Order: sequence, then C-alpha cells, then structure tokens
Amino acid sequence: MLKYRLIHPPLLGALARCGHGSRILIADANYPHLTGAPAAAERIYLNLAPGLLTVSQVLKLLLEAIPVESAIVTLNEAHEEPPVVAEYRQMLPAGAAVQALARFEYYEAAKSADTCLVIATGDQKLYANVLLVVGVVTPEGAAKY
Repeated sequence: MLKYRLIHPPLLGALARCGHGSRILIADANYPHLTGAPAAAERIYLNLAPGLLTVSQVLKLLLEAIPVESAIVTLNEAHEEPPVVAEYRQMLPAGAAVQALARFEYYEAAKSADTCLVIATGDQKLYANVLLVVGVVTPEGAAKY
C-alpha cells in the first residue's frame, strides 16, 4: 500500500524508466495517441470517459513525482496559447521554460525519440496537450529543476 498520491502501478513504473531529458506527453482526448509519438514510447490510457481525467489533473500529480525542467505546449489555430496554458504555467516549477509550437511542429516534437511516455486523458479542452522534459534530481535528493 502506498501513501503517495500517485498510485497507478503502470504509470509509476513508466515514470521510473524515464531519465533526464526524457519527454512525457500528457495528451488531450483529441490527440492521436497511437501515431503522434514514437512507437517505442509507453502508453498509459487514463481516458476513462469524456472529461475524465484532465491533463491538468494528471500534470498536478506528475509534478509531485518527477522533476520538470521545461515544457512544450500547442498553439491554437490562431497561433495563440489556449487559455489552459496559463494554468500549466502556474503549475510548472519556477524557472521551467515553456515553449509554444504550432500544431504540426508540436506533433514533430512529440514524435522525438526522447518521448518515452504518452499519457492519454479524456480532456475535452482543445489544444490541452503538454510535453514535459524531465529534469534531474541532485544526489542530496532535492530536485534541481
């Protein structure tokens, strides 16, 4: 039994296999989960029903579990950051750079060989995807990023 808030066994295992510089995609319900990332990337399907779970809910728990040095978000069709990105910026660690890419550039970034994990959510917000870059943990146990 775990006291830790994140208790999903396959997700915990997948996170443990990521390292510094690995990318973790938390994707909304519209994202092409199967074809929008490398074939070797692990996939965790948390898209239980429309609206369950959201990218924000998953991001909140992941930020308690892993160090994040930067993130990449998707721009909408008007090439603007969707409203949900402001929420992500508040949740991400201080100093974590956030890069915004147009849709097809974002797909290419997510298809990088560094993307080791795709987490599918049921989030119905448009352009709610976030691609996290894993940071490092210092030998003392404190997160560097």
